[in-house]
Amino acid sequence: MIANTPKPPYYAVIFTSTRTEGDNGYSATADRMVELARQQDGFLGMESARNEIGVTVSYWRDLTAIKKWKEHAEHSNAREKGRNEWYKAFKTRIAKVERDYEFEGK
Repeated sequence: MIANTPKPPYYAVIFTSTRTEGDNGYSATADRMVELARQQDGFLGMESARNEIGVTVSYWRDLTAIKKWKEHAEHSNAREKGRNEWYKAFKTRIAKVERDYEFEGK
């Protein structure tokens, strides 16, 4: 589903990854991170797709909200597990969204 974001400006955190083999608790933790992120002040929405490369984009009101999410204890634990077990490689990018455009077809 496409996130329903407010009028810009806002921020996007773009997380791109390649996974290791097997689930090893990944799916349950990923679901929990989505649940927790939605509870954070400043969270605006999320979009995610996975094939050979996974891309998750979360949208945030400001850089302070992103920093607080990064510092959240449970999120920090999940990131550590990701480094050690779930990801072959990943990259995180933070971008300021200055414009967006919509189209809803039939």
